[in-house]
Amino acid sequence: MTASPDVPREESARRTVDRDILRLAIPSLGALIAEPLFLLTDSAFIARVSTTSLAGLGLAATVLTTIVGLAIFLAYSTTAAVARSFGAGRTREAISRGVDACWLALVVGGLSTVLLLVAGEPLLRAFGPSPEVLDQALIYLRLSAFGLPAMLAVQAATGLVRGLQDATLPLVVAVGGALLNIPLNALLIFGLDLGIAGSAIGTVLSQWAMVAVLLGVIIRRARREGISLTPQPSSLVAVGRDAVPMFVRTLGLRVVVIAATVVATRLGDVQLAAHQLAITVFTALSLALDSLAIAGQALTGRYLGASDPATVRAVTRRLMTWGVGGGAVVSVLLLGASYVIPELFTPDVAVQENLRAALWVLVITQPIAGYVFVLDGVLMGAGDAPYLAKAGAIIAIAILPGAVLVGWWAPAGPLGLAMLWLACTFLFMVLRALSLGLRVRTDAWMRLGD
Repeated sequence: MTASPDVPREESARRTVDRDILRLAIPSLGALIAEPLFLLTDSAFIARVSTTSLAGLGLAATVLTTIVGLAIFLAYSTTAAVARSFGAGRTREAISRGVDACWLALVVGGLSTVLLLVAGEPLLRAFGPSPEVLDQALIYLRLSAFGLPAMLAVQAATGLVRGLQDATLPLVVAVGGALLNIPLNALLIFGLDLGIAGSAIGTVLSQWAMVAVLLGVIIRRARREGISLTPQPSSLVAVGRDAVPMFVRTLGLRVVVIAATVVATRLGDVQLAAHQLAITVFTALSLALDSLAIAGQALTGRYLGASDPATVRAVTRRLMTWGVGGGAVVSVLLLGASYVIPELFTPDVAVQENLRAALWVLVITQPIAGYVFVLDGVLMGAGDAPYLAKAGAIIAIAILPGAVLVGWWAPAGPLGLAMLWLACTFLFMVLRALSLGLRVRTDAWMRLGD
């Protein structure tokens, strides 16, 4: 009995798709790993200055990372728009869209800087810090605010480059910026004795260096294509309008995170400490899945722009397999690590027990999270942000009663935190998986060639 000639053809197509995914996902993973090194470097150096300075850094970083997180639409929307135009063979249009996004990022970053300079103190006071911690947080926040235009421009520029199917340049820039931040921090904090101010200045300088490299490459490419670099208000408004659904989608995610933190605070100091540690672990585990989602954005946009739905389906199927399989592997590793990680994080036995309970919820969540992350990336790449925004808002609202119930019930010990993570993480991922899975089973999200 001879094999069908379609079998080797299908196998070859699958290998091609796998290579495309890995070509984008592996460098993206490296870039994602490099990004948290900025805060890690700052924390490591400032920990040697004083505990008060470290607390101030943590408080200011909460405000800064919230702003940057809400502005992630600059990267996601740009990747999708640029990839679609690039896939359709309209390279000039693709780069022009990315240039407009970079200008929008600089404008939003500038407004964010003004906001923090004016309202930074009341924002920080709302957390209820001691006067000493507030003083250190204000120093870091006000200086770091001048790096926001660079941070947001890096997001938009990275989206442009990834949309052009290049994930290597963002990796080089992210790693280079993280490495540059280390000697700058050492020099400014200890060499010039600037303390927490030196940490902020060093990070800001590194961020502007990163955006200078990215924008330099983009400017050269734009000039080669004869593209105007002058900002057009109408174009900025159009880019901003197109990005609104992605902002709404991200806002829905933040609402769930904030609600969970509020409930964890109500459960008690031990549960809150364990909750924050569990979020740290979850964030770290998400990096690999995020890299697959980024590959999904770039490839989906490219092949839809090229009016190639068959390859889009092939990419989607492979990403689903990789996402669920990768999540399952992470689950097994996390189950074993759940007996080691708590002791590494804290000597407090009560916190260890609560953290372990949250980690066990994460163990059963990871395969679902892998499925959610990759389909989220595919639909972003398809420009299906309006659906993601609507579904995200509905799911966030649906999750809140469960969080409120846990807060009202307030069960003591690890049970309380486990219930909170079941309500705000496991159930959240299940509902997102259902909404995304139902969407990709149709063809409504596949708009070809535009």
